[in-house]
Amino acid sequence: MRSRTLTLLAVTASTALVLTACGNNSSNSGGTGSNSASSSAPAAAGGASGKVGVILPETASSARWEAFDKPMLQAALTAQGFEADIQNAQGDAQKFTSLADGFISSGVKALIIAPSDPAVGAAVEAKAKGVGIPVIDYDRPSLGGSADYYVSFDNEKVGQLQGQGLADKLKDKPGAQVIQIEGAPTDNNATLFTNGQDSVLKPLFTSGALKLVQKQPINDWDNQVGGTTFEQILQNNGGKVDGVVAANDGLAGAVITILKKNGLNGKVPVTGQDATADGLKAIMRGDQYLTIFKPIKEEAEATAKLAAALVKGDTAGADAIATGKLHDPKNNRDIKSVLLTPTLILEKDIKTVVTQGYVKAAEICAGDLAAKCTSLGIS
Repeated sequence: MRSRTLTLLAVTASTALVLTACGNNSSNSGGTGSNSASSSAPAAAGGASGKVGVILPETASSARWEAFDKPMLQAALTAQGFEADIQNAQGDAQKFTSLADGFISSGVKALIIAPSDPAVGAAVEAKAKGVGIPVIDYDRPSLGGSADYYVSFDNEKVGQLQGQGLADKLKDKPGAQVIQIEGAPTDNNATLFTNGQDSVLKPLFTSGALKLVQKQPINDWDNQVGGTTFEQILQNNGGKVDGVVAANDGLAGAVITILKKNGLNGKVPVTGQDATADGLKAIMRGDQYLTIFKPIKEEAEATAKLAAALVKGDTAGADAIATGKLHDPKNNRDIKSVLLTPTLILEKDIKTVVTQGYVKAAEICAGDLAAKCTSLGIS
């Protein structure tokens, strides 16, 4: 934001690569906490320089944040010439605020945040705006905030893919009973996932083609709570369920644990999201029906290119990258956005995730799954 050197042609040329690429994500479970991913970056093709602060939300809900977002953001920001300091707030609002205050007081050139709590994100953005630091909402928007741009996926499309995938699987079972286990009610993305699912499933519930048993959001995307909640709903329904919409692979895994306990795993299709290694293995074992593959590498690259344009004061270049928009109902504004396209993954599609390099064959093909991988052409 300090320099006014215009690089519109360079940024615009890279835009097509960002918006037409199609990648994804996945991984095994767990993260390494809030270790710094800081490194000095040499002058790079992006031509930007200085330090950029990044705050990721947590590691409990999904393996993606440490396994994919962190290294991919590191690589993308370094490629733009930045020194990237990537921290994880581990779902702690106070820690999120403290990390942001540290970045702001140190004078980072830009701030990239993925808040667990949008109100906390909005407060951070107000502080950054007060000292002229541009902010990009990464993956999760800070509703009511003042971020310059937002980079994520077409999250209603994610939900539509989940809903349609399950509906297709249950099409020959009239009146099939469905339980929906959704993400955190404070996460706007979770709301969009649900909206997308409902656009497909609500007409089927209304017509009687399917029956909704119960829909339940899960605070903080807590997998353990998701499992116990699903178990209670299942018990209250007499142990009957024909299909489960689980908002991501973590919640899907919790649901599958309960299905196994009741002898229903492999008999009840379960959706997921994030194409994690655990999710892909569950699909190959027949316990999970589908997951959603999302281009995290492209999300990271779009974010880094936006940051570079903003730091150079190149608003036109940034606008050429962020051609979409997300409406923020809390302050009635449209946030200029990059919204990437998700992809449905069934068992037959798992090889695509591996060949594109987001999951290694060794992560999913060991032991009882070796033969399955061979049959799917994964090596």
